[in-house]
Amino acid sequence: MTNEIRFKICGLTSEQAVFDVANAGAHYIGLNFFPKSPRYAAPDLARDLSLATPIGVAKVGLFVDADDTTLDHIIDHVPLDMIQLHGSETPHRVREVKNRYGLPVIKALGISAADDLAKIELFNAVADQILVDAKPPKDAVLPGGNGLSFDWTLIAGRRWPIPWLLAGGLTPENAALAVEMTGARQLDVSSGVESAPGIKDVEKIRAFIAAVNG
Repeated sequence: MTNEIRFKICGLTSEQAVFDVANAGAHYIGLNFFPKSPRYAAPDLARDLSLATPIGVAKVGLFVDADDTTLDHIIDHVPLDMIQLHGSETPHRVREVKNRYGLPVIKALGISAADDLAKIELFNAVADQILVDAKPPKDAVLPGGNGLSFDWTLIAGRRWPIPWLLAGGLTPENAALAVEMTGARQLDVSSGVESAPGIKDVEKIRAFIAAVNG
């Protein structure tokens, strides 16, 4: 991977947001298929958003413990480039999904303490990328997008054999520090660039990317 910082903006719900994100320089967009999320994109909307995404921007579908029937329906209907598994999926399930759909898989893992880092090693051999996120509170409805960060010193200087993204509580104000502290080359943000849950703010998106790229 080059020294370029790559950006994933997750939870898009409008074509305007897709255009804003692409024009700001993001490398990935995230379409959220978790119905409980305020950023949920129903399959018909997600298809429109995917088709509106400029060439060169990867379309990532976010799923939480989805069964094959759900995945079949959405992946048949929505053109996706990658699958993000953001639930309690096992390494075996990650491999199953990869083999079934032939798409690269990002596995999201929640971190709150040093002991949680061992989980990452379990997925290095089966996932294409790892998303290192803040572990949600025990009573949280959402597995991510809660605006919470974790102690970045836990992963300072850490390297893994596959590409990884940093997520969790990132904002335009702390993005540069996050890169400095963790060495992350990819950042994933959702709530940190919103004016309200599910509503992306183009100025915050631009500020987020500019904060890192200068």
